[in-house]
Amino acid sequence: MSQFKKTDSKIYAKTATVLSPDTIYWKKLGVPTLVKEFGAIDYIDFCPVEPYLFAVTASVRVQIYNPITKLVVKNITKFQEAAHGGSFRKDGNLLVAGDELGKVRLFDVTTRTILRYFEGHKAPVHRTFFTADGHHVASFSDDRTVGYWDIATENHLHTFTGHEDYIRAGCTSPVSPNIILSGGYDRKIRMYDTRVKECVMTVDHGQPVESLVFLPSGGIFISAGGTSVNVYDALSGGRQLAQLSQHHKTVTCLQLASDGKRLFSGSLDRHVKVYDIATYQVVHTIDSSNAILSLGISKNDDTLVTGMVDGLIAIYRREGDPRDEQPTQRVRKGHHQHIFEPADQQVEEFKFVRYEGHDRALRKYEYKKALDAVMAAKVRGMWPEKTVALIKELIRRKGLHRALDDRSPESLVHFINFLTRHIGDYRFTPVLIDAGNILLDVYEDSLEKFAGTIVGKAFVTLANKLQTEEQLVLEFLNLQGMLDMISVAADTAEPDTVDDAIAPYDASNKAKNQTVISVD
Repeated sequence: MSQFKKTDSKIYAKTATVLSPDTIYWKKLGVPTLVKEFGAIDYIDFCPVEPYLFAVTASVRVQIYNPITKLVVKNITKFQEAAHGGSFRKDGNLLVAGDELGKVRLFDVTTRTILRYFEGHKAPVHRTFFTADGHHVASFSDDRTVGYWDIATENHLHTFTGHEDYIRAGCTSPVSPNIILSGGYDRKIRMYDTRVKECVMTVDHGQPVESLVFLPSGGIFISAGGTSVNVYDALSGGRQLAQLSQHHKTVTCLQLASDGKRLFSGSLDRHVKVYDIATYQVVHTIDSSNAILSLGISKNDDTLVTGMVDGLIAIYRREGDPRDEQPTQRVRKGHHQHIFEPADQQVEEFKFVRYEGHDRALRKYEYKKALDAVMAAKVRGMWPEKTVALIKELIRRKGLHRALDDRSPESLVHFINFLTRHIGDYRFTPVLIDAGNILLDVYEDSLEKFAGTIVGKAFVTLANKLQTEEQLVLEFLNLQGMLDMISVAADTAEPDTVDDAIAPYDASNKAKNQTVISVD
């Protein structure tokens, strides 16, 4: 005999979040390990080669961590003032960083010795990057200039100007050693070409620019500033392709992941958003304990590091999948331990199932009692979804006619009032409309007899409610049609003729209102 299935009264519950492949993939990063630094985390950069060490620039030093042990393996402390923007070369052998005094230092990662010392800026240098060929360095300073340096000769090759405020963001093209991008607090993004030694393109972000990245192709770049992330096409003169506004506080950092197919953005709102570059849609969100100033992610997506204003760095590490369970299961009971092999048959413990009153009545095909159980004042008042779920089940069983037939006036009034109260609720409307039609079918021959009684008054109230709902729907449809027509007119007409296009609809609307008033 098949087991009785309970009435599903949760069909109107909030829909659960669907786990997308991206959500499953990024959730495997697990719970972060928190490490305390001595100041706000200025910049985080991952070495492009294995074992994917990462450099954390904070206070007066740059510390290099092992992502597996989460421990410091190298400590670069040869700064007199605060260090800024420590970043690796693509071979992982060199690291360049700026400081508060406007100096740029080039280090050998293995020995931690200073190989080059670039001077020329008159204000703090906040970002430094190697060019695509690895032979030059670009530095971005608060003195509103971009420096271009030669590593081999330690010479200053050129200074790019044009910004009217601090330059706190920059990047170099991943495919061309001659293209440099800078973003300033003057809201401008400037592209420089070292071959012609001048600015070749200027874009207005709209807010002070905090971070810049190039996509791997080098033809598209992304900027962060204010609460928005903007995507631009460099090949078409800086045409804006998209604007992403998923944060409610300043976006401070950007990073690419999954070979340039995913974009990470960190913000002062304590969230890290993951975007799909193909659709520019958010595919995952990571929450942080404090406002985020910087973030970095390894080339293989196995390690994510976020730096916060309170000096904490959160290291997320993708651990290996847990081993499969052993083939034997051990069940401990009392002082005896029983071992069951997979071939043994295990009998599940019998569990008593408790049914609610309407389900017990349904199980016995007592439809009237089932309806009475859910029409009790407490149930229909506090849990109307249970009442609607049972009505839906009775309709499915074709038993609502039997449940409504030959009922007392008081119970009929309760049922009609329930329809009147909830038929306008979009969650219940389809079921209750069917229930109302069945009610009219059952008592079609008795409507004249109900005239003047409490049942008749309840029917009149229900009819008035239905007329009100119908009129409301018609008004919404009318409004939707007018908006659609205005939208079409705005798309097809010139700006100075839009008002003329709208005028006929205003006139017809006024005429309609005058007609209604005269009829009333």
